[in-house]
Amino acid sequence: MKQKHIIVIEDEKDILDVLEYNLKREGFRVSTSSDGKAGLNMVRQDKPDLVLLDIMLPEIDGLEICRILKNESSTRAIPIIMVTAKEEESDVVLGLGLGADDYVTKPFSPKELIARIKAMLRRSNETDKTGSSSVITLGPLQIDPEKYSVKLSNQTLNLTRTEFRILYKLTSQPGRVFSREQLMQDAMGEHVVVSDRNIDVHIRAIRKSLGEHQKLVETVRNVGYRLKDNFDQGL
Repeated sequence: MKQKHIIVIEDEKDILDVLEYNLKREGFRVSTSSDGKAGLNMVRQDKPDLVLLDIMLPEIDGLEICRILKNESSTRAIPIIMVTAKEEESDVVLGLGLGADDYVTKPFSPKELIARIKAMLRRSNETDKTGSSSVITLGPLQIDPEKYSVKLSNQTLNLTRTEFRILYKLTSQPGRVFSREQLMQDAMGEHVVVSDRNIDVHIRAIRKSLGEHQKLVETVRNVGYRLKDNFDQGL
């Protein structure tokens, strides 16, 4: 099996050393940078399997790096996990809104971070195999993007086009938290301005359609929504 390559962009040497040591011990190939600009160029050149990205960096901060990588076709699909000492919810939401796939706040458990990295790489690999327009099947839930069809236990759910797109986004990566902005941009386009209440209304409608299984769609307070990744507990 090909060794997975992770690039870590972090300017605190102690944390960088801990991350590098633990990742290498788990069998990953690791490249590091303590400078935002150099790290960005490294990602562009090497195209790693995943990026661990601190927010506070010299030259270019992590949020700007995330924005750049997610807007370039050659790096858009690379998973990014933000690592930050900031606990302000606005930074978390902003990072997710720019396309970050997950986040951790310092101090963090290396064991927990490794588990989240492995889960992220696994989901990324599954997405590569199925393709973004493939039918998604999660337990008794089946979503066909070409037909705009959703079935739960073989019963067709009556969703609007917007509700369908939101649910499809959530099911594309179970367990991942999506900000309200991400969900609405995917469902309605980047240039449509909507309020938080708008997405909340759509989520309530989706939950109502899911009936007794509505707890599959979980609220992450002050961040957004995610689809439960343990379906045995949700169905």
